[in-house]
Amino acid sequence: MVHPNVMAESSTEPVGLWLGLQAGAFLGLYFGFSLALVSALTSPDELMRIVYLITLFPLAGGILLGPFLAKRERPVASSTPPIQRTMETLEGMDEGQGKWRILSHVRSDGRTVRIDLHDSSRVEDILRLTNPLTNEFPVRYMVGRGVGGSRQPELRAKVLSILDDQFPKTRQSRYTSAIEISPELPEKLRNQRKRINLLLAIFLPIATFLGWLEMR
Repeated sequence: MVHPNVMAESSTEPVGLWLGLQAGAFLGLYFGFSLALVSALTSPDELMRIVYLITLFPLAGGILLGPFLAKRERPVASSTPPIQRTMETLEGMDEGQGKWRILSHVRSDGRTVRIDLHDSSRVEDILRLTNPLTNEFPVRYMVGRGVGGSRQPELRAKVLSILDDQFPKTRQSRYTSAIEISPELPEKLRNQRKRINLLLAIFLPIATFLGWLEMR
């Protein structure tokens, strides 16, 4: 049997030129908008320069950064929709009309699967079956607010105690009425994201400052 970490490390693919162009254009838009804001504050009469900054930099960012960003890696998406994978995994867990059922308690926006754990007498079984799916796509467990006036107030604490034993805090996102578990990125992707974030944190403020000096 192949170790899950080995599978995770190999299940990546290049981002692709189209997404690379979009990402480059977005960075260019951020830079152009920053300079346009500076221009609007310092020279509000230069309307054409503001339009020029907002339109030129996204185009330049896409052309210059797109091919570079296209080579970045991303996890390979499964050909099976998350909602289908979840329903197949939970087959046989229906408890009857008016109680917990897959059709009424499992939803998806195409990427994240939302599982409402209310009305279920088999919460532990649902968590046990669906926790492995969090290695493939985000799973959001609807558990309520966990306060006295909420529905099944004990549910949130119960689910949290189980998830805390199985997942690090870095993979958990806690919302008012839900707890989401996200896939763990392979080490290669984590390092790649750190490098890109570091470069952006250094380059964008410096470039914005130099642009501001040029427009003074």
